[in-house]
Amino acid sequence: MTTLTDRGTKKDTAQAWYNGLHNSLTSPEQMRLHEYQSKEIFTDYHIPIPQGRLAATPEEAKLIAEELHGAVVLKAQVLVGGRGKAGGIRLVRSPDEAEEEASKILGQRIKGLPVRRLLVEEAINIQQEIYLGMTVDRQRAETLVIASAEGGVNIEQVAQVSPEKIARVGVDPLLGLRDFQARNLAAEIEIPRALWRAFGMIALNLYQAHQDLDASLAEINPLVITSGGRLVALDGKVLVDDNALFRHPALFDKRDISAEPTEETEARKFGLAYIKMEGDIGCMVNGAGLAMATMDIIQHKGGRPANFLDIGGGASADRVTAAMRILLADPQVQVVLINIFGGITRCDEVAQGIKAALEEVETAVPFVIRLAGTNEAEGRRILADANLATAYTLSEAAEMAIARVGTVTA
Repeated sequence: MTTLTDRGTKKDTAQAWYNGLHNSLTSPEQMRLHEYQSKEIFTDYHIPIPQGRLAATPEEAKLIAEELHGAVVLKAQVLVGGRGKAGGIRLVRSPDEAEEEASKILGQRIKGLPVRRLLVEEAINIQQEIYLGMTVDRQRAETLVIASAEGGVNIEQVAQVSPEKIARVGVDPLLGLRDFQARNLAAEIEIPRALWRAFGMIALNLYQAHQDLDASLAEINPLVITSGGRLVALDGKVLVDDNALFRHPALFDKRDISAEPTEETEARKFGLAYIKMEGDIGCMVNGAGLAMATMDIIQHKGGRPANFLDIGGGASADRVTAAMRILLADPQVQVVLINIFGGITRCDEVAQGIKAALEEVETAVPFVIRLAGTNEAEGRRILADANLATAYTLSEAAEMAIARVGTVTA
């Protein structure tokens, strides 16, 4: 087994893993599955979960509680953390109480998202909580399998505060997770020896699901040891890489767009890569690397990018117009900086798209446009006719955009 100490200090390697996990969780190019959807996948891969079903009304919650013959847990299905602290997870003792509490949870908002469905599950007597998860180590081009006896809490905090409590192993993609690696993880987090085999099967099955789905993250937190000595996945989270969804058409219908920014949903319709941020300078760029460089130089010169928006190579005027509508719909955007390198994408096509968008959408937001490459001169002519400011270098464009922040009056 590859332990933490095999690859440097426990603190350093745990922090590196934390950074990778944080990137998986915060990257917008992920399709996040609800808990109940993750558990459907767990069932397909023979990972034990509590008995339960989904309810959309208080009456349905009561019926499910009657079927389960005992205490149940009501769990709000929203794609945010901290459901319990927000009142979205409640233990109830009877069907009538299930109906009453479900009526309080359904329709409430948790971190801005409405609760439309509840997962109603049998209550489990918990003896111990464990964490088990898998993510991608891009530096080493392998899957990281992580386990900890500190389950049921924010595992990122455990990695930062108590890295010695995190056990991890890197998995060679050509070999897959081996039985001995799973057993060694079980031993390192000191779960009872009688459960090593069951833990190993769950780890192997979760790893297979992670690989089959092209997931960036698959985790069970907590994986509990019950008072009866069983291992049960009490909660689950699966994130699938957007770029791999074409390989998994069955997952398309599982996407909950109500949990995503409206701009990102609209951008996806036009094949645009859009990420909402907190700044005030809207960015439209062709090419992911150039978009990152544009955001970096804005930040370096004291500005704040409002988004990442890559229109891609060969973008048509219609696509550029759609991108412009998305940018201008963001009330935070005070300036729009457009940075286009004309290779496959023609500068005159982009200029036509900008002009068309401004004819469709009236705005007082100032524009700064930098064009370079194919048909650059023609593009500049079109922009000059529309009285739009242009720059010759990216540095100049960033400075011009920053200078225009705050110039729009209501």
